[in-house]
This record gives sequence, structure tokens and C-alpha cells, in this order.
Amino acid sequence: PCLTEAEALIRLLEECPDMPAWLSFSCRDGESLSSGEPFAEAVRLANSSKQIVAVGVNCTAPRYVESLLHIARPLTDKPLLCYPNSGERWDAEARCWVEGTGVTDFAEPARRWYAAGARLIGGCCRTTPADIAVIAQTLRQEVEQRRHRAL
Repeated sequence: PCLTEAEALIRLLEECPDMPAWLSFSCRDGESLSSGEPFAEAVRLANSSKQIVAVGVNCTAPRYVESLLHIARPLTDKPLLCYPNSGERWDAEARCWVEGTGVTDFAEPARRWYAAGARLIGGCCRTTPADIAVIAQTLRQEVEQRRHRAL
């Protein structure tokens, strides 16, 4: 949502005070919502709501996710989430996705997103069950490695 829509969602949520929610934003680059508004303002808005229990990005190109998480982390103590799309480019003239323009392996991006603070990590448009399996396997390994280092 844009900031105005997010404000409306938060007000609507207040009508059901026992209902927690996540709020995620689609972004067009590493600092702006799809509407062009600053992602930092969206995080501040989400942080102001007691009912919003996690905040982050969805349906955003993977190449922007890490910088968005770095913007969000100092602005909230809420868990961060990311559900990026595949990163593929849409060719409007040909009306098709351009082969080879998206992420082919989500393992390394998932590690970076986790390191940047994301704790709810998944996928959105044009990600596949295989992509989600790679993310899950990678994060299981990452958590286990961190656990061993802490001992």
C-alpha cells in the first residue's frame, strides 16, 4: 500500500483491537514504495501501531530487499519480513517475462536478508516451490551455524 492506504489499514485494524497483523510494502527501488513515497516513512507508520507485529517488503525485486531491510532495522524492533518476487523483467510490448532477468538461486540472497534482520522470509510473484525450498534449507543451515558459533 501507499502511505495513505497503510494509514487506512491501521485505522481499520483498530476496530478489531485483539487482531495482530503484518504490514508489508511493495517497493520500486531500494528506498521507495511503489507509490514513490519513502520506505522509511512506511516503516515508521507501521512501527506506530501496536497491532502491527511485523513489517517489511513484498513483491519487490530481490536486488532491492537488502537495502530496504537496512533502512527498516533501525526504525523498528518489530520482526522484519521479506517476500520478494523473482526479479524478472516484464516486456510490455511482447507481453511476456524476459528469460534470464530474475534470480536463479535464492540461497545467497536469503543469507543476506537474514543477516540484515529479516526473520520472515518467503517469495511472491513468479517464485516457485523450489525457490521457497532453497530459502528454507538455506535458513535452516544459517540458524544452525549461528547456534553452533554461539556455543
